[in-house]
Amino acid sequence: MTEVTVSPAATVPQLSAVTRVLSELPDLLAFADPESPLYWNRGDRGCVGVGEVLRLSFTGADRFVAASRAWREIAAAASIDDPVGMPGSGLVAFGTFAFADESQAESVLIVPRLLIHRHRGTAWVTEVTVTGGPSGAPAAGVAALAVGPDSGSAPQLASARSAADVLPAQRALDATAWAGVEFRPADASDGPGARGGSAVEAYLDGVREATDRVVAGELEKVVLSRQIAGDLHAGQDLRFPLLRLSERYLDCWTFAVDNLIGASPETLVRSTSGAVSARVLAGTRGRHSEDPTRDRAARDELLRSAKEQHEHDFAVQSVVSALAPHVSELRTSDAPFALQLPNVWHLATDLGAALGAEATALELVDALHPTAAVAGTPTADAVAMIAELEPFDRGRYSGAVGWIDAAGDGEWVIALRCAQVEGVGAPAAEGATAAPARLVVATAGGGIVEGSDPQHELGETVSKFRPITEAFGA
Repeated sequence: MTEVTVSPAATVPQLSAVTRVLSELPDLLAFADPESPLYWNRGDRGCVGVGEVLRLSFTGADRFVAASRAWREIAAAASIDDPVGMPGSGLVAFGTFAFADESQAESVLIVPRLLIHRHRGTAWVTEVTVTGGPSGAPAAGVAALAVGPDSGSAPQLASARSAADVLPAQRALDATAWAGVEFRPADASDGPGARGGSAVEAYLDGVREATDRVVAGELEKVVLSRQIAGDLHAGQDLRFPLLRLSERYLDCWTFAVDNLIGASPETLVRSTSGAVSARVLAGTRGRHSEDPTRDRAARDELLRSAKEQHEHDFAVQSVVSALAPHVSELRTSDAPFALQLPNVWHLATDLGAALGAEATALELVDALHPTAAVAGTPTADAVAMIAELEPFDRGRYSGAVGWIDAAGDGEWVIALRCAQVEGVGAPAAEGATAAPARLVVATAGGGIVEGSDPQHELGETVSKFRPITEAFGA
């Protein structure tokens, strides 16, 4: 894949997207790339991408706005044949964006060659090809544009006798071949995503310092995280942890975008046909599924906790304030409710609204990010303290991951309960007889407010790591 830097005078690639209904519901993971899957799924709704025709990368503070502007131009220049007309049909890009403005992690939008989609009892496939021919419109703000290896593929779907004729061969998933990943506290040797380390004691020291500074009045809340890392043996099939996450975390969006893999319970924003919704999570207790009485007690303690309710209020207010200029008829749950996940209880609030002025889903993400749930309050002070106290670059953790269509509608979640897997193709050491292992780095954190206890916060991160450690485990 050749990367080309895009200047303000650059032209927009012209894409053709053709969508057709599939007569049978597909097994999505059977079509995913075992080494680098592109996947988005929740219950009976989801999709899988095959191949890649276009990749756009972004960096810096304006990454969301630049991505939205570039996507608007690409969508306007595209030819779209979409008789399905459902969320996720037609031309769609998937994206994952870094948490911090200064992050070294690349923020990307990816357009797959084929997108196989299932929505309850309906299924369809979209084929995207590059038709060439400059439109003359600038791809403003794009740091780099990479033409994918499938950009030269000839269109097939429009002339196919059956939509199923364009589907690739299915690949069986052999669970017995999965060797698993053993995690350890990440340290500087685990690369730029873990610079300076994330030892348990260092994390506890950070929580103590953050709590002292909250008490001193520097800010009201800050979210601190820590990292663990492990090695994925070459040739391992990443569809296996995705299958585990999809089957276990039914109330979460399970995702794999550019080797960021996880299952997020928190919808940052969903925008479809003028309707906007979000889910705010803040306040956590670990589950005790083996003991129903203890588990109910943990839930009730969460609902009664003044500290957790206080932290949750910060998170809800940050989302309400950010969304308000862009929507009308904004409404929230009457009171926070306890969201039950396999690993934790969360305090949750759902929000709904009508889209006010014309805005893409990515522009709403820009307005919302970072929320108090992943940064703190006040936002600027919290982000500065995170950069000071966390000895690593968060990368895409607690950033945004999701999709956007040609109309600007889309669905974006906060990148939580996730791990970044090193890309395929790292060079083998001289004299090595096997391909090198791929580094897997997972991140989890929690909100620090007045009264936070370091050991409790550590236990919360252990609970939040569970989706990844269990999905990637042997």
